[in-house]
Amino acid sequence: MIELIGVVHLGLGAFQRAHQALVFDALLAAGDTRWRVLGCAMRSTELVAALRAQDHRYHVRIASAHVVAWAHPQSLADTAVLALERARVVAAIAAPQTRWLTLTVTEKGYDAALAQVIVEGLRRRYENGVSGLTLASCDNLRDNGRVLRALCMAQVRAPDFRDWIDRQCAFPCSMVDRIVPAATHAVRAQALAERGVADACTLATEAFWEWVIEDHFADPADGQALASVGVKVVGQVREYEEAKLRLLNGAHTAMACIGTVAGIVHVSDFVAHPAARRFIERLMTEEIGPTVARADWAGYADALLTRFENPTLAHRLAQIAGDSSQKIPQRWAAAIAERRARGAPVARYAFAAAAWMRHLRGVDDAGRTFTLSDPLATTLAPLAHGAPAQVAAQLGGRADVWGPVLAQDARWHSEIAVALSTISQKGVLAALSDTFL
Repeated sequence: MIELIGVVHLGLGAFQRAHQALVFDALLAAGDTRWRVLGCAMRSTELVAALRAQDHRYHVRIASAHVVAWAHPQSLADTAVLALERARVVAAIAAPQTRWLTLTVTEKGYDAALAQVIVEGLRRRYENGVSGLTLASCDNLRDNGRVLRALCMAQVRAPDFRDWIDRQCAFPCSMVDRIVPAATHAVRAQALAERGVADACTLATEAFWEWVIEDHFADPADGQALASVGVKVVGQVREYEEAKLRLLNGAHTAMACIGTVAGIVHVSDFVAHPAARRFIERLMTEEIGPTVARADWAGYADALLTRFENPTLAHRLAQIAGDSSQKIPQRWAAAIAERRARGAPVARYAFAAAAWMRHLRGVDDAGRTFTLSDPLATTLAPLAHGAPAQVAAQLGGRADVWGPVLAQDARWHSEIAVALSTISQKGVLAALSDTFL
């Protein structure tokens, strides 16, 4: 089915299939056939096998707290597993009918190996006289388009090829926003009960979605096409990107670290606890919001609380807590450093940081163990045991997590140590309630 493909997507997973795939589906429904997708899982053979068994069709349950709708997207035309089918993926990137390359490979996935695959496909296009691509990162990275471009250009040596990329290819920055929990048996059971279908690939998501993308495309007409189905095409993405990273993603990481230690399973369960809800609301409105440039950030924060309260999502805190050492530099560190530089309070951030350090012990307040899903777990977990001041200094001094300024900030470490001591003595929820009355 490769002749149908207009988009190659790297990082096939739940988010792409419940967000970008629905945008492309709307374009297809309007008669624009250029947006069929080859979805490339990086390593997962299980997902690809399940999708192939269903001819790449699946259902998406879209639910607010009160209304449920179902989507049955058609945009996913084919799948591949990059680790096993590298040559096929490169060929798809190089194919003349391919117009876009999109990515949701997570923050930690931007490495030389990824760039080599992309650049190999681009090189074949260049050598074959084929036009360039729009290469759109949809990951939670600041200036993600520029990050992707720099990563690729580091693999390019030939001046003529570099010039072709500069002239023919576009790397727009973008921000995507939709909460898409990991697929579960429960949502598959809902598909059977509500739709009468046995769908191993069913997903659940919320009604809210947002895709903001820089007006910079290999084909300038693509901006108008995307805008026609609700995508925000703008001159500057950074203010939206920053707001999402700090308010949504930053709040998520705080809830995940606190909630897993407390033994809370879902985001909606967390905000159902009055003290926890008050904490996250004030973290967003008093400490995070003043650091972002998005003009309507207060309304965005209000909308986030409504989204967090949605019980239909069953968004697991343990899932969000994964890879926290890679997420904190993007979601927390810059905002904290900015507030510290202004002398503004960071008490709630310090409490969240202490909860992260407590989380690294791999056991909750009830004594139940859990698995740490983090590439630095074996390095960081041993540092989470000891006196609070020692733990705060050792983990707070990690420049790879906090950046060079906070890593050397003794007062910041001291605030974390105080919060960590209270958490260790009382448990995280009691400490939260007592500290932030």
